[in-house]
Amino acid sequence: MAIAVSSVGFISKLIAEGIEEIDPGQVEAVRATGAGPGKVLVYGVVPQIMPTVLAVMAFRWDINIRQSSIIGLVGAGGIGIALNNAMNSFAWREVTVILLAILAIVALSEWVSTALRKRVT
Repeated sequence: MAIAVSSVGFISKLIAEGIEEIDPGQVEAVRATGAGPGKVLVYGVVPQIMPTVLAVMAFRWDINIRQSSIIGLVGAGGIGIALNNAMNSFAWREVTVILLAILAIVALSEWVSTALRKRVT
């Protein structure tokens, strides 16, 4: 829940800043065709902010994966709690497997995030 709340706030703030930076000429051009507010949003605003939305969401997804491991270490659940339990019971092989799994997930998410950001921008 903590990750979700912080993610919504972070994403909303950056998308709002992206909307403030759009080119008003494109919005005016869509309005000049007689389009209503819905069509202005769909054809004038969304195409301009879509690269920002995708880049911010990919970046936040990457952050959330990293945070979920850390938050689990302090008892919030998920793979971090499994890691904490394995460390407390001195099951070092299990700790190694869990750490390798976390490393693989983080590396994969970093690769996907980077690929999305390159493709969008």
